[in-house]
Amino acid sequence: MSDRDRHGGMLRGFAARGRTPATIAARLTYDNVGHRYGDVEAVRGFSLNIEPGEIVCLLGRSGCGKTTLLRLAAGVEVPTSGRILVNDRPVAGEGDFEPPERRGIGLMFQEFALFPHLSNLANVMFGLRALPKADAEREARLALERVGLADYADAYPHMLSGGEQQRVALARAVVPRPGVLLMDEPFSGLDARLRDEVRDDTLTVLRESRATCVIVTHDPEEAMRMADRIVLMRNGMMVQVADPETMYRKPADLLVARFFCDLNELPGTVHGSMVETPVGRFAAPGLAEGSQAIVAIRPQGVGLTPAGQGVPGRLEQRRFLGVVDLVEVAVAGLDKPLKGRVRAGVNASPKSEVGVVIDPAEVLVFAASAA
Repeated sequence: MSDRDRHGGMLRGFAARGRTPATIAARLTYDNVGHRYGDVEAVRGFSLNIEPGEIVCLLGRSGCGKTTLLRLAAGVEVPTSGRILVNDRPVAGEGDFEPPERRGIGLMFQEFALFPHLSNLANVMFGLRALPKADAEREARLALERVGLADYADAYPHMLSGGEQQRVALARAVVPRPGVLLMDEPFSGLDARLRDEVRDDTLTVLRESRATCVIVTHDPEEAMRMADRIVLMRNGMMVQVADPETMYRKPADLLVARFFCDLNELPGTVHGSMVETPVGRFAAPGLAEGSQAIVAIRPQGVGLTPAGQGVPGRLEQRRFLGVVDLVEVAVAGLDKPLKGRVRAGVNASPKSEVGVVIDPAEVLVFAASAA
């Protein structure tokens, strides 16, 4: 049977699996946590309270401190300053240190870390060594059934695709029913099509188990799809924490907005709480009169109309992407073309005259000093 066929069967089986037993979710608290690797300050003054059953994504570029925070919570690293608490009980910092195995915290690594010499069943049983063998095997088989891999219990990891290996790792992580589950870039090794499927199914297991979960990712779409709250990090510090819609609609600064979307950035000056640009005037609440501003327009906020309507422009490029077209439009007064993602079907060819309209809901305005 091919991997593709096996994936199809597995996915159908996953949808029909039994429900995941609930855990006793724990509260995880970072209290002014800092950590150094020699002269490098990896985390600075990080404070966050993660509620029982909440799914939080730590989001940011490589080196911003995301994985360090997971390692500190898991007990792999010891904080240089501050404290970490589980259910308000200190487990690290200020003289306290609870061994990793006593924290009730599970850690799922990016590389899955499956033992190649053990069967899939034995891999899942590995975290249940405190149970009698018969009980551990029963729990492990149930966990594999929940992720759609009951038929591959006696197979070995190398016999599975990447997506299936990830599911085995997930089964092993949730089978001890940890109060907190930490996941470090768990989907980064999967291709785009499979990543969406595995991500959605993993979210189902996490919701059913009700475990508190912290997921490290550098993918903003992944964070928005999975998290109750997103914590955006930069240079070891928290920049903004919010639910996904708030993070996207009301970013704390221009750098946050750039992280979630490519932007057309147009300079302007504030007059009467508005900024004038070659493509229109936009509200600039909170910015001082006469100050310099950046008008940030998301590509999906750029619309095309027939020539004679909207702001005059010339279509420079058009690339078909399926549901949308990627376009570049030259507008008088702009140094470079506007980039847009427009619904397919607008009747205009490259080098033709078009009109440009901007959706105000897709426009953000920041002080130029924030750039």
